[in-house]
Amino acid sequence: MGRRGSAGLVVVLSTVVSGSSGWTGRRVVEDRLGLFQAALGIAAPWQVTDAVFDPAAGRLDIRVDFPSGARFVCPEGDADSCAVHDTADKTWRHLDFFQHQAYLHARVPRVRCDTHGVRQVAVAWARPGSGFTLLFEALLLEFAPHMPVAAIARMVGEHDTRVWRVLEHYVQQARDQVDMSQVTRVGMDETSARRGQDYVSLFMDLDARAVLFATEGRDAATVARFAADLAGHGGDAGRVTSVCCDMSPAFIAGIAADLPAAQVTFDRYHVIQALNAAVDEVRKAERRSRPELAASKYLWLKRPERLSGRQTERLAWLTRPSSRLATARAYRWRWDFDGFYDQPPELAKAYLARWRRGASRSRLEPIKRFVRMVDRHWDGIVGWHANQVSNGILEGANSLIQAAKRKARGYRNKHKMITIIYLIAGRLPLPTTHTI
Repeated sequence: MGRRGSAGLVVVLSTVVSGSSGWTGRRVVEDRLGLFQAALGIAAPWQVTDAVFDPAAGRLDIRVDFPSGARFVCPEGDADSCAVHDTADKTWRHLDFFQHQAYLHARVPRVRCDTHGVRQVAVAWARPGSGFTLLFEALLLEFAPHMPVAAIARMVGEHDTRVWRVLEHYVQQARDQVDMSQVTRVGMDETSARRGQDYVSLFMDLDARAVLFATEGRDAATVARFAADLAGHGGDAGRVTSVCCDMSPAFIAGIAADLPAAQVTFDRYHVIQALNAAVDEVRKAERRSRPELAASKYLWLKRPERLSGRQTERLAWLTRPSSRLATARAYRWRWDFDGFYDQPPELAKAYLARWRRGASRSRLEPIKRFVRMVDRHWDGIVGWHANQVSNGILEGANSLIQAAKRKARGYRNKHKMITIIYLIAGRLPLPTTHTI
């Protein structure tokens, strides 16, 4: 039952009961218990037998039971019904009743089956071993991609450890059901887990636009773990024909070893990022002798259309020919390189070859170093025009992940961060309050 539907039924309940002897510390009269049963979706032989609202404690307690002599289907799936062997009292937290906490209580039976022996009956409103109803757990799953877990725990009045257990259970359960048999194009990137060299690597299906796998580290072993996870979900590393990544030697080595059929394309964003770093290196060296470069870093790094009016005017002044700034020359090489991505595929390779010949004679060491990087990764850079794959989707997911990390002020460990990554960007088949 959907959350919105539940709220509507609660309003009806408060209206119906208002004419009776009242809620304050009193038991709801028996002829009203059927409404609770309908609202909760309880089916025979279960029935709501009692409901007590305690305004001082701010909670509603609902008792669910079964009549004497009731029989239950064998939990192993046999059609024959079985007699009750014994019972154990259990309690589950349910969706709030208005602003008050609500709990279900039931004596859950074990049954004696002639074939399977004594077996525990599964209740329809909660999964085995959980202290929450399915609807309450679905509500936690709806909040989790948008709020820090600590904030969710405070809001619902539970310890965050219990909330994490629910999230981790459903993420693992949903990942077990993921079919990766059609995966052929993969993007890979890393995202920061903590300050310093501490990362989580992400592997995304570029067609389904979903994170397939997240794992600690950013070395070649992460690719091996992805290939193993892919095989475990019906995929085949040999069917992955295209991979988009940055120029990380570890990723390149891992792809060669574990995704042997993949053609590597270096992500446009990361290539341009490396060239921007070269331009900034020229600026920082020249700043010592040219005071007019003070506080100009982002003039050279932003795209021209994103500059303010004053920034555009200042950049025009700094790039005038008479300024003779080395930074201005590096800046021109940067934008000339960007033109490579605008070329028709049949002209792109020749354009890049002419650019590298000129840039290698630029007398700007950071630019020349970038040229050498292009030489080392020539096929993966030129290959962009063959398939034009990009990690833009991954970069978008990465920004959402980092925003969640900032809101949460970090995570206790990378396992918890990976759980949130799957919730945010995994497109997993998770239960919601509108589907249970």
